[in-house]
Amino acid sequence: MSIRKQLEEYEQQFLHPKASKSKDAVRVQPEKECDFRTKFQRDRDRILHSKAFRRLKHKTQVFLSPEGDHYRTRMTHTLEVAQIARTIAKALRLNEDLVEAIALGHDLGHTPFGHAGEFILKEGASYHHARQSLRVVEKLANEGKGLNLTEEVKDGILKHSKGNSPLIAEGNMPKTLEGEIVRIADKIAYINHDLEDAVRARLIAETDIPLEIRNILGKTKSERITTIVKSTIFTTIENNYSHIVMEEKIYKAMYDLRQWLFDNVYLSKPVVEELEKGKGIVKALYEYYLEHYEEIPYYEKYLNLWGDYDPKQAAVDYVAGMTDRFALKTYERIFIPKSWHVL
Repeated sequence: MSIRKQLEEYEQQFLHPKASKSKDAVRVQPEKECDFRTKFQRDRDRILHSKAFRRLKHKTQVFLSPEGDHYRTRMTHTLEVAQIARTIAKALRLNEDLVEAIALGHDLGHTPFGHAGEFILKEGASYHHARQSLRVVEKLANEGKGLNLTEEVKDGILKHSKGNSPLIAEGNMPKTLEGEIVRIADKIAYINHDLEDAVRARLIAETDIPLEIRNILGKTKSERITTIVKSTIFTTIENNYSHIVMEEKIYKAMYDLRQWLFDNVYLSKPVVEELEKGKGIVKALYEYYLEHYEEIPYYEKYLNLWGDYDPKQAAVDYVAGMTDRFALKTYERIFIPKSWHVL
């Protein structure tokens, strides 16, 4: 028996009955199985080794081009989501490999300059980073061939973002409990690390957080994450794994903290002023490549590979895939006059 089959047997025997089993996972394009990795492990590795994943280290989380090495980027956010999600999955005896694959892939479609860039592309092209993340793994990655991930991982990537919708929103839920874990781990991670970064930037102090929220969730980042994760684990067990849920009191306090962050950090003058600059850069680049799509490096290649490639979609793909620094360099090359001299 191969190592992979032993791992599949282990999943059947040890994981919770409602856990996703890698043996049952489905790919659109069937392929030869690995001797020592399950399907979900292979999906995780494909995402981790993709160019799109590496670009996350130079994409904004909240603070645009911060002066300091300790502010989060889109990559560090992704790793924190994966860690929180795996902690929950392990405690619930759900599939950690599936959780990790979804977590590592969930933000691959994010634009440069965080949600500022997303706002511009959403206006012009009905863009959403979750749909773009799915597009990256289905079509754009691997030189336009896609990663051929399992349907379970792709579903989790597509449905990881819940915005302001309720924790349980029937009709828009991931089809696996593992996908639901990433959906909530994403919120747990960014609420707490964005708060920590805002404290480091001296926009706020820990003591500014409303006392009623601190009394429920805790007074430090570690206490808050522990409180929310613990509630998620034990409330899910108490509810017989119907969904990944937490106590109503904890859930409300977490979203009160999220709203407080919007009011005091995300919409604060220093953050908004910088992100407006990011919006201007993304808007200029998107409009430029709409008119000059033939300058997109891979346009002809993907056109030949797929048989069709809409210029508007090509502009979205190219600009959304840029890192902050590449977007800045490209903007400078296109729009900033260069100094020159006459001999």
